[in-house]
Amino acid sequence: MSFPLEKQEKMKSYKITLLPGDGIGPEITNVTHKILELVSRKFGFELKFKEMPFGGSAIETDGIPFPDKTLQECKNSDAILLAAIGDPKYDQLPREKRPETGLLKLRSSLDLFANIRPVKIIPSLTKASSLKEEFVNEVDLIVVRELTSGIYFGEPKGRIKTERGERAFNTMSYTSEEVKRIAEIAFKLAKQRNKKVCSVDKANVLDVSQLWREETILVSNDFKEIELSHQYVDNAAMQLVRNPSQFDVILTSNLFGDILSDIAAMLTGSIGMLPSASLTKDGPGVFEPVHGSAPDIAGKDIANPIAMLLSAAMMLKIAFNETNAGNYLENAINEILNEGYRTSDLIITETGKQVSCSKMGELIAEKLK
Repeated sequence: MSFPLEKQEKMKSYKITLLPGDGIGPEITNVTHKILELVSRKFGFELKFKEMPFGGSAIETDGIPFPDKTLQECKNSDAILLAAIGDPKYDQLPREKRPETGLLKLRSSLDLFANIRPVKIIPSLTKASSLKEEFVNEVDLIVVRELTSGIYFGEPKGRIKTERGERAFNTMSYTSEEVKRIAEIAFKLAKQRNKKVCSVDKANVLDVSQLWREETILVSNDFKEIELSHQYVDNAAMQLVRNPSQFDVILTSNLFGDILSDIAAMLTGSIGMLPSASLTKDGPGVFEPVHGSAPDIAGKDIANPIAMLLSAAMMLKIAFNETNAGNYLENAINEILNEGYRTSDLIITETGKQVSCSKMGELIAEKLK
């Protein structure tokens, strides 16, 4: 007499496209890859990685910053994990062949219109902030930045010769629908948090900002429980260093969000601490640290991998719904920081235990076992 084999539940599996890019990118990617392997084994799911050329590394291998093969791999994945791109040695190339153009193409090709940048103070790092502890110890905000329109994508743009010399121009442009969909993301996030949205614009000067404000107010009518306020971008920049704890969710356009999120990053003590997620309504998201490629320290094993690790934690929670795994990784990072371990960008006193990029990865890995 034979018995049917008991059906085993198939292990969950997720496909990740890795884009190490340039500068310190390969170093922090190596650390993050190893950490994610440990986390996935511990929580019983499988991660399948495929590394692809992107940015300067793609220019070296394929002659362009964003090859079609990389785009196709990204489209076929469940999530994209990007480290950093860019190097001054590519600055003399035509605009369409520079690494940054590849990044813009990635965002537009996948319609990654919503950039989410959380800024939360880690208690053990309050002394590392550029502001006094009493100003940052309660900071917990999110910058919601529109990512696929605005001045970075607007037409016309270019440089022309005139009788008075060369003239350069870019166009800041938004449609009602583009403002509406990013505003809805901000209000939905605020609903899960402290129910406050601050929309940042320059409506006193720019027509495009007047449309931004009008459409944001219309969206707010569907979220009566959310408190909506408005600030001009220059005031918002000042308020971030004057009283950052007043903010919950900051909603803003592509250019303003680029600037404000970098200011907000320094509230945490280092831009090397800030993760981000770039999302679309239907398709894979891109998870990446906010910092750049830092080519001046590339290959020295001194980069801070934590922003990319935190981006990986966001990926686990948002893209894969593996919330416990993401929280577990975040807690391991916090424990190591609580024990005083720091990469060089976070060292502010002699009592800090300075470690390399790879050593930081090893210490966090030990906490995950």
